[in-house]
Parts: sequence; C-alpha cells; structure tokens
Amino acid sequence: MRRPVMKIGIIGAGNIGGNLTRRLTALGHDVSVANSRGPETLRELAEETGATAVRAEDAAKGAEVVVVTVPLKAVPALPAGLLDGAAEGVAVIDTGNYYPQQRDGRIAAIEDEGLTESRWTEQHLGHPVIKAFNGTYAQDILDRHRPAGAPDRMALPVAGDDEAAKRTVRALIDELGFDTVDAGTIADSWRQQPGTPVYGLQAGRAAVEKALAEASPERPADFRG
Repeated sequence: MRRPVMKIGIIGAGNIGGNLTRRLTALGHDVSVANSRGPETLRELAEETGATAVRAEDAAKGAEVVVVTVPLKAVPALPAGLLDGAAEGVAVIDTGNYYPQQRDGRIAAIEDEGLTESRWTEQHLGHPVIKAFNGTYAQDILDRHRPAGAPDRMALPVAGDDEAAKRTVRALIDELGFDTVDAGTIADSWRQQPGTPVYGLQAGRAAVEKALAEASPERPADFRG
C-alpha cells in the first residue's frame, strides 16, 4: 500500500542532499530544496527532479520532515527561526559530521564539553533532531536501495530523543529502500560519528547492531581538533 505524500524540506544540496532530493521526488514526495547560494543555482536539480528550489529560510515551510545536510561549521549561519513555519511535530534529520581537521575547525562545545555532534546542531536549531544518513555513502542512496526482505538490504543507524519523529524517519528510510537500527538517543549518537565501526558500513541489521555495540566513546585522533 502506497504511503501518503509528505512535504519535505532539504537544506543543503551537496551529495547527500542532492541524492535524497532525487530519490524522494521519485517516490512522489513534495520536496523543496535549498542551499546557501540561492534557488537560481539549483535550477538544474529542480528541472531534473521536479523539486522546488527555494531560499533556505523557506525550505521548512509546511514541511513534515526537514533534512539539514550542511557542513557542521555552516549550522550556526542557518537562518534564524528556520523551523518556525514547519508542520506541527516536524521531524528534523541531521546528516552532519564533525571534521575538525579536514573542514570545520575546532568546536569547543564538542571537544571540551563532550557534546555529540547532533546535540550541538540541535542546540543551534532550537529543535530536536534525528541523526541519520551521516555515515551513508551518497551514491548508495541511488544505487543500494532494495525492497523489504531482500537479503542484501542495507541497514542505517538512526538516533534521536523524539520517539515519534524517529518513527517517522525510520518509516521514510524504509520507503527509500533501507532497513534501520535504533541507535539510541542523541546522547548515544557518538556511536555513529566518524571513525566508529558503523560509519560507512554497508551491511545489514545484524552487522550494524554489532558495530554500534563495539564503538568507543573516545574520538579517534583523525577526528579531533
């Protein structure tokens, strides 16, 4: 039975954001997509997919799901009140990762206060987030989706504190063609940050559960500022 059409806002049109736009529109969802450079720079993606290119401050208007998929260092520069016009109970997906040496610079709240990356993001957004897709290869979104029950169906870890939002996100990921594993709360989301066993893992539920269980809370040297 076909799931209902959802209004989805995607903020960030890089590899992950672009490919989510492609798949979600192909599934029939009403997608608005934005980046930091303005809707005119998204004309080709909009024409390819049927998504609506908008300004970042308009991407969440009426949205039931909002995907924030921008570099972590760009999160504080997102428009104030970004989610004010979203639908009641909106589920906000955070795909972000902290790359202090490679891109983001040192973020003291993460390094010194021990905040998880997604906790830091949700404090800036002023809204709970669900951490998903952060360790997923962008091309897999296009190429590795499989029907439910397929023996080679990949599973993705999903962490968050809002159980209703988490259910919404897990159902959407299932519709996209992937299984999910509940990775716990945002306080637990360090288990899927860069450098952990599950990060980039292309495997099924059992392997993802095992990788999450084997994660160490100590951030690897390559991902410390």
